[in-house]
Amino acid sequence: MVFFGNADGASALDSTQVVARRGDRGVATTVARALGQGTVKIQADTQRRVDVTVLLGGDYRAPDDGHP
Repeated sequence: MVFFGNADGASALDSTQVVARRGDRGVATTVARALGQGTVKIQADTQRRVDVTVLLGGDYRAPDDGHP
């Protein structure tokens, strides 16, 4: 399942972050590689019911074909 929306808080991020919500750095690293960028962080939060949260920062540029 995929959820999307705005990040908590009002401040914009300068750089993209990929957050492992269940403590699995490997999954977050795979997502960061697929995006071609992103700093991987572990911030467990099992209440969110997701494995990874992606916070797109000001450095994010979508590929020319439009597919992330």
